[in-house]
Amino acid sequence: MAEIKITVKAGDSAPFRNLTDYCVGTGRLDLALHKEYQDQLRAVQEACHFRYIRGHGLFSDQMGIYQEFTTPDGVKNQWYCFTYLDRVMDAYLENGLEPFLELGFMPEKLAASEQTLFYWKAHTVPPKDMQAWRDLVQATLRHLSERYGKERVETWPCEIWNEPNLPGFWEHADKGKYLELYRATVSAVKEALPQMRVGGPAICGGMGSQQWIADFLAFCKKESLPVDFVTRHAYMGQTPEHKGRYLYHTMNKPDDLIAEMQESRDIIDSFPEYKGIPLYITEFNTSYNPFCPIHDTNLNAATCAALLARLGDVADGYSYWTFGDVFEEQGIPTRPFHGGFGMMANGLIPKPTLWAFSFFSGLIGECVYRDEHAVITRRTDGGYDAVVWTLGEEAELSLTLPMKADAAVLMDLVDEESCNPLRCWHRMGEPAHLTAEQLRFLRAAGQPRQAVLESESTQEGISVRLKLKKNALARLRILPVQRTEDPGYDYSYYCED
Repeated sequence: MAEIKITVKAGDSAPFRNLTDYCVGTGRLDLALHKEYQDQLRAVQEACHFRYIRGHGLFSDQMGIYQEFTTPDGVKNQWYCFTYLDRVMDAYLENGLEPFLELGFMPEKLAASEQTLFYWKAHTVPPKDMQAWRDLVQATLRHLSERYGKERVETWPCEIWNEPNLPGFWEHADKGKYLELYRATVSAVKEALPQMRVGGPAICGGMGSQQWIADFLAFCKKESLPVDFVTRHAYMGQTPEHKGRYLYHTMNKPDDLIAEMQESRDIIDSFPEYKGIPLYITEFNTSYNPFCPIHDTNLNAATCAALLARLGDVADGYSYWTFGDVFEEQGIPTRPFHGGFGMMANGLIPKPTLWAFSFFSGLIGECVYRDEHAVITRRTDGGYDAVVWTLGEEAELSLTLPMKADAAVLMDLVDEESCNPLRCWHRMGEPAHLTAEQLRFLRAAGQPRQAVLESESTQEGISVRLKLKKNALARLRILPVQRTEDPGYDYSYYCED
């Protein structure tokens, strides 16, 4: 069993840039019209309080924005339908979220070829009429400005396309045509909303991704194009192994992913014109596949904790892909647990990963300690908040804090026994369709175990000891106690303490 010994002294401080609540991902935007989607979003927001939300398919046919009709005398006209867009945006804003706009994919009637991707047939090709595409972008932004206010909409980040370095997401991964799209689109955005922040190239890892960033910035420099931020994605999966519809693979270590993101940061900063502009990781997760069972596990939660402790070192914002399992890239999920990206399984069952984001979102004080197992912040009331985790091994934690007063140590524990709805579902026989009784049980099984831990006084302050199982995640809230006893009430009369 590993030993984790942490001692915090008065006056200690540690660097920690916590951007956990910056953004969260979703599937295609029209899924927001589903009740289950909205229920999951409300539950996740209650736990994590994200600021932005980013998803695909703003201009795909499911949203119905781009329309064409031909008059009886043969004249073709284009017009725009914002009915679904308004419903989706209203729902996000009502949940305290602002959109991080991704401009894509191509409406079928504007698509230059027939290439599509996903179960829902996203058209991942350039426009056959670039001016019609520019008109679509500007009409959409102007509509949003009229509905929600120009000053507000201009604060929404705007990303041009998604993963153009992958041939499935951009025909032939044609870099030259993507750069043409960026040039046409960024000028259209700035004409409509001059203060809106715009960026790209939204690349995924591999496939020469770092060179894409360098070439993108070189092109923008040469053409004097605006670049307000750079975006990319970060996944940890290595060589895949398929079993039926599911995908399994070994994972890179958190160190590897952080190093990859640092390389992107260094490329950006190598351009004097762009040094210091934001780098946003607009998607990150362990696996890049929506049918990879790791997403349902405690290992996923512990891995995310290790990343959340460090991503702020290399990026100015990051967005977990995705908040929930209402997601259909490879078809409609048929079981509550199926390896979906989400923090919440269908049926409103919390997965362990939800609590990694919830715990880190609550770390709002001054950081006094950070390492590969823990982040600790000082509260304004004189107490401390800590998130601790283990990856792949059991550990015994010893935590000493410089508190002289009486303290209560409140623990929320997520591990493979205390908060593991996946294991409970497996022991139920992996039912595809849950009864009301099973559903109630799994929702409860997805909650952290709560307890008040014992602490002891030492010369350094107070000390807490805790045994952690492998892939465990715990939040500790160490609160000063001011006792206000009720005369005559004797707790010990019936209870031993």
